[in-house]
Amino acid sequence: MRLQVLLVATLGLAAVVGHAGPGDDLSSPFLDVVPRTEEEAERIAVVTALTGDFSEPEPFEANPGGGATVRARSDADAFSQASGNISFERELDFKVGNGLFRKLWVSSPASTLASDGLGPLYNARSCQRCHLKDGRGHPPNGPDDDATSMFLRVSIPAPPEAPMSEIEAFLLSVRNEETARTRPDPIYGGQLQDFAVQGHPAEYRLGVSWTETEVPLAGGETASLRTPEWRAEDLGYGPLAEDAMISPRVAPQMIGLGLLEAIPAADILAAADPDDADGDGISGRAQIVWSQEHERPMLGRFGWKAGSPTIREQSASAFTGDIGISNPIFTAPWGDCTAGQPDCRAAPHGDGDEREFEIDAEALDLVTFYSRNLAVPARRDMDAPEVLRGKEVFYETGCTSCHTPKHVTHRLADQPEQSFQLIWPHTDLLLHDMGEGLADNRPEGRADGQEWRTPPLWGIGLTPQVNGHSTYLHDGRARSLLEAVLWHGGEAQAARDRVVDLSPEDRAALIRYLESL
Repeated sequence: MRLQVLLVATLGLAAVVGHAGPGDDLSSPFLDVVPRTEEEAERIAVVTALTGDFSEPEPFEANPGGGATVRARSDADAFSQASGNISFERELDFKVGNGLFRKLWVSSPASTLASDGLGPLYNARSCQRCHLKDGRGHPPNGPDDDATSMFLRVSIPAPPEAPMSEIEAFLLSVRNEETARTRPDPIYGGQLQDFAVQGHPAEYRLGVSWTETEVPLAGGETASLRTPEWRAEDLGYGPLAEDAMISPRVAPQMIGLGLLEAIPAADILAAADPDDADGDGISGRAQIVWSQEHERPMLGRFGWKAGSPTIREQSASAFTGDIGISNPIFTAPWGDCTAGQPDCRAAPHGDGDEREFEIDAEALDLVTFYSRNLAVPARRDMDAPEVLRGKEVFYETGCTSCHTPKHVTHRLADQPEQSFQLIWPHTDLLLHDMGEGLADNRPEGRADGQEWRTPPLWGIGLTPQVNGHSTYLHDGRARSLLEAVLWHGGEAQAARDRVVDLSPEDRAALIRYLESL
């Protein structure tokens, strides 16, 4: 709440609650937010309140994406469908955006002028290569398995005398406290790329080793957790900086992003409790980032630490960092190549006289539209007795303290698919301390080395069907949903311990509920 008050004082009330002119909402670049009436606010408070009745599903629970929900398919395309309420005309844009999302980029110079500009350093040749079937990535399963859907972020601590970014100065001025400040590695930049075009060395090869630990559970059961040790091996441009911090990231699933973007910032900020004023042990914090596109502080929503404010900016960042493609937001034609890699910067690029950027604004908008409208599948088996019991266990153990079940989105005249929908993403989109076990010890924006954004849970039970694996968390260390729960620490330690103490039947019911989402 204190952050919300400070944002109001610094940016104006409209920047927080969206009650002013076009584009003033802190949450997004929406130009047509319709303010809620008091009557609507009261209705929304009732419909989003936590239930205490677990005898049957709640009204509309079958449709986690509201009107945008689609039938749950039984094949690998379950995450690749357009919003269920999309018009025929707008579905054409979705399909064109899908083509651009799947498009394979090639190195310059090339005869395919609309597709050249790859790299010179890159992690994948297309968006689809990381987000296979629009689902989640996985860590390498052995020495012969590649890491295409995963990479390492890298940064170094900034010296105390380093100039602050606009957002850092803003946070210092309103909170009167130090913020974690980092800088890219002087040679390797902000993330490590494991591929390069011909004539250039790749930056590294991802290495990992695992240590198994057995965890006893009530009822005589046990589980095994694997702890990773991540390494940047075969470095192509010399050693990393001595104080370099690395953080592994798997590609997250893509469904429901437009609906998450449409949750009012005021609702998210209202749930923040950075000082744990209510004493429940949960102290979610809002991630506030500097938007490169809109040149102002905005609420971070996307990425494992909520480092991007909008789908468009997240997409543009992935184009430049993952594929090396310049765009209207991140304009460098060489992607993540640094001044310490002069040959990379001097290599041929895909921009020039015929086009300003390697992907232009229209194409970026189509990719954004596609990402915004990847639909959430309908719930499965939600009225099964074991699933209903699992839901009750989910609520009783305190999981809803961070995995907020329901939200209602903005009214958006030009985005009918996301407009005024009751959705069930099971996230508060806030940063939470998840303990030392999950810590990457690398700050990002306001997030410290132990904080992560609460990930949405919708569709999580379809991961094996879509992607052929069942690995979870930011680095894929968890090989099952139970393992993912058992890795929870910090603010979630008490909830995790309650799960350990459950009877085997209730623990199985909890997992069954998660699989139904």
